[in-house]
Amino acid sequence: MEFRLLGTVSVETLTGPLPLGPAKRRSLLAALLLSPNTPVTVGRLTDSLWDDEPPLHARSVIQGHVSRLRTLLVGADAEAYGVELATVGDAYVLRLPETLLDSQRFEELLMLAREQRSPADTVLMLKEALSLWQGPALSGALTGPPLRAAAHSLEESRLATVEHLARTYGALGEHHRAAALLAAETAAHPLRESLAAALMLALYRVGRQSEALDRFHRTRRLLADELGVDPGPGLADAYALILRGEPGPAEPGDGGVPEPVSATGPRPGTAPTAVPDPAVPDPAAPVRNTDPRPSPGPAPAARSGNTAALTAVDDAATDLLPRAPRGFHGRGPELAALTRAAAGEAPVCLVTGPAGVGKTALALQWAHRSPALFPDGRLFADLRGFSEAGEAALIDVLREFLLALGVAPRRVPESVQAAAALFRSLTDRRRLLVILDNARDSATVRPLLPGGSDCVTLVTSRHRLEGLIASDAARPVPLDTLEPHDGTALFAGVLGEERVHAEPVAARRLAELCGGLPLALRVTAARLAGRPRWTLAALADELADERSRLAYLDVDDTGVAAALRLTVQHLPPEAVHQFARLGHHPGGHFDPYTAAALAGTDPVTATAALERLAAAHLVTETAPGHWVLHDLVRLYARGLDPAAASEALARVLDHYIATALVVADTAEPGGEPCFVLPDDYRRPSAVRDFADRTAAMRWLAAERDDLALAAVAARAAGLDDRAWRIILLQWPQVVWRARDSWSPLLELALDSARAGKDAYAEARVLTLLGWVLTEEGRTGEAAALLERSPLLARQADDPLGEATALINLAVVQAELGELDTAQEGCAQAVELARTEGDRHTEMLALQHLSRMQLTAGRPEDALESARTALDLGPEHEEVARRTLLLAVSGEARVALGEEDEGIRLLDRAATEAERAGYDEGAVRALGPLLRVTARADHRRRHEEALRRLSGEG
Repeated sequence: MEFRLLGTVSVETLTGPLPLGPAKRRSLLAALLLSPNTPVTVGRLTDSLWDDEPPLHARSVIQGHVSRLRTLLVGADAEAYGVELATVGDAYVLRLPETLLDSQRFEELLMLAREQRSPADTVLMLKEALSLWQGPALSGALTGPPLRAAAHSLEESRLATVEHLARTYGALGEHHRAAALLAAETAAHPLRESLAAALMLALYRVGRQSEALDRFHRTRRLLADELGVDPGPGLADAYALILRGEPGPAEPGDGGVPEPVSATGPRPGTAPTAVPDPAVPDPAAPVRNTDPRPSPGPAPAARSGNTAALTAVDDAATDLLPRAPRGFHGRGPELAALTRAAAGEAPVCLVTGPAGVGKTALALQWAHRSPALFPDGRLFADLRGFSEAGEAALIDVLREFLLALGVAPRRVPESVQAAAALFRSLTDRRRLLVILDNARDSATVRPLLPGGSDCVTLVTSRHRLEGLIASDAARPVPLDTLEPHDGTALFAGVLGEERVHAEPVAARRLAELCGGLPLALRVTAARLAGRPRWTLAALADELADERSRLAYLDVDDTGVAAALRLTVQHLPPEAVHQFARLGHHPGGHFDPYTAAALAGTDPVTATAALERLAAAHLVTETAPGHWVLHDLVRLYARGLDPAAASEALARVLDHYIATALVVADTAEPGGEPCFVLPDDYRRPSAVRDFADRTAAMRWLAAERDDLALAAVAARAAGLDDRAWRIILLQWPQVVWRARDSWSPLLELALDSARAGKDAYAEARVLTLLGWVLTEEGRTGEAAALLERSPLLARQADDPLGEATALINLAVVQAELGELDTAQEGCAQAVELARTEGDRHTEMLALQHLSRMQLTAGRPEDALESARTALDLGPEHEEVARRTLLLAVSGEARVALGEEDEGIRLLDRAATEAERAGYDEGAVRALGPLLRVTARADHRRRHEEALRRLSGEG
């Protein structure tokens, strides 16, 4: 048996991992394992399981999870390993041999590593310690403050171990291993100075001095941008040591002093001298250079007739880069990704993203930060792939490149093929950076790729250019929008910090209204810079109006709408049609079914169109089959076909109604339809199907926000018959998560029902809203609403609606102490449901009646009602109802003196509720289960004590 914290929290046994269940139970286990063999109070466990305000029944939930965890451990024969989960007063303790805990073994291996005299043995110990890590610490657990602190502490220990291993590699002269180990960690932790310093020294020792110096400058800028601090002593000392070319102190006991390394790096083909970390002695033995780089030299010698085309080449490096972008902020991970991608042989890096996201700015910023990496020059060409003037001619781009490389104008070939061949030949033995900006397709890029294995090509495009990835192993670096704090920093760079700091809230709001799109941010900053008397808050108020936002984000010939127009004009008509209809979507995300409904097509056609739009970065795929639109892109799309707004909205509303009906039928297979469809309802071309209840409920949960937005849009458009239906169809989720702030949405449904003067709808909505208010503890308000609901249902000739209303009213009456009246109402609901032949509603009425009978001290009647209800429903009946009926049956059995059977039923109810994620049902079953088992344990101990006394007597 093994307990794991260094990765996913788990318990491994000979037969596989224990099924720990929900995240809260993993969090509880993690909290206990972080203090093994030490009592952990309920208060600390509460802090670990809930990041925000814990629920009122937190203690019961913890008791339930402890009970289930104890059962799992007993079932896995944990006692044979010396493992026991015990209760100690108001705390719990997990007793176990600490050798079974991976975090303890990790610490033991570190201690053993520190005791080793041989570096080779130390490496073995440290590698074994790091092999225990299988991912971020405490994965799969919730992140309450104590667990976050513990995970951070464990990660710090892991990083310190990585640094120790790198130093030990250095002591063995294996600096290439140290560099490889540290490079990955530095990319993940770019602000950790000790990692950066160690990586710089490792790179220097293998002859990669320029990379080491570049690492220092990038880290220095990152520290300044992110934290506003200068490099610390360790990083500064490593930088100074590399600049001086000093090897550092010799290994103790070594009589010789290593030969100094030239400040310009090792000579080509020679071995660099190992330079130890100033804090850790390193052997002075030279290390073989495994990656010698040739010195930059003149143009290559003749391989064909091409040398006649060359003139004398100036020793100065060629540089066609435009100026560095001003006011550049953020993008630390993307800059680091470019550096990593550029580290291979002849790499092609592909920066992709939507219009205005800052692809060119990123490419130029990276290029200007790393001049030492490209001693033979930097070439730049705007391919104008999305320009109204058309794409740049390939021969013109090649001519410019060849002239920059020293080819005489009369010697530039006239054909693209010949010019491209000469370009590849000239770059074969050079270290060049080639930036190809604004590429439209892969075919345009390929003739412009240099021939040298030390050259780097950086391509930017609004399209994904998957063909370039397939043919040339291009490494994509996708670019997303900026975070709000980077947006406000950009404002400060243009407007001055004083103006932004004077209105910090308005500055952040402006950044959010611009959607983090750098082009929009710069246009907004330009407007404010030209109007010093304008306040940021005033412009934010103007931008808040969606109808005029895009107009405000245009200035002169630059703007968001203009940039998007250039992207859209290259799309096929079917993709443009789909794009325009997406602008009228009331929600935030969409799938092929939603897109098809909006466009009046089918899911297959919609998927093809969405793929084209995603390739052009007009939509973003957040998960397989799920896309989103950037807010500004949505506004632009909406303006392409404003006349289609009404039809698109009606179609998507009917799509939601059709899908939600399938969901309700799948989640509640015995339930009756909520309503008849509207007269002008249009069924979509295809409706999503759901494999089981879990999939159906998952769709309801995922679409909750969009369904709410759709209902609001329907109400605003006067489509009240759609609004209340879309809301009411979410009732399986409402019942499942009753206390999850459903009241405002149901009140909107009530307004819609009343606006349409629909007694049927009003009764149904009142019934559900009253039940939700009851669950929220607003009993008085619930009673006032529910008293009207049965009468309205009767007027609408809706007997099943009347039965449901009577049930919910009875629940309120029972809470108010009117048990007799409540039982009469439930009995009346049972009869109405039986008359209509609706087993589902009858089962619901019997469930509540059995609970009321138990409360009234009639356990036999309660047991009979519960048994009748369970007989009505099949095994796949809705889990919430089954678990509540099983819990009532268990409590009734206990009240009748059948304690063992009662415990069995309560345990079954708790198990089914937990397996389904129904926390409320689990708590209702676990409460009485814990009470009766505690009572039974106390009685057994008392009887055992009496037996002992009797024996002694």
